[in-house]
Amino acid sequence: MKTTDNQNIKLVADVTLLHKDKVLLVTYKDTNIYDHQKGWFLPDDLIKFNEQPEDAARRILNSQCGYMTANLTLGHMESFVGNDGSWHLIFHYFQKLEALPKIFPSGNIDKYEWFDFYSLPDEKEIAHRGWAKYTIERILTHIK
Repeated sequence: MKTTDNQNIKLVADVTLLHKDKVLLVTYKDTNIYDHQKGWFLPDDLIKFNEQPEDAARRILNSQCGYMTANLTLGHMESFVGNDGSWHLIFHYFQKLEALPKIFPSGNIDKYEWFDFYSLPDEKEIAHRGWAKYTIERILTHIK
């Protein structure tokens, strides 16, 4: 997507699934659409043209993790210029779970893991210099 001044725009949604003290992180096989970043991510994807951000978050969980939900909450939004010069607008959703759901990873999910959110992987192991860690921390302060 482009603005009238020819600036590229990336609209993104991600989802933080929380169960007690656990959070779901994933790695992707094909990192091309993730700015060639390797490491742990919250499940995320670009929002499709004319798709509502919350619908995108549900699609992401369903298509990447085989998990369907109706109970997402918008934690916060974030806006910044990425390394590629494009404007990013990120919608961070979350859901508190009563039980750990069964995850059915899609073809692009390399692996997934439920991490204790008080001992997440080192920032060097998380894509975008630890971005998921900061997002999780902000979500946790929002729900306390």
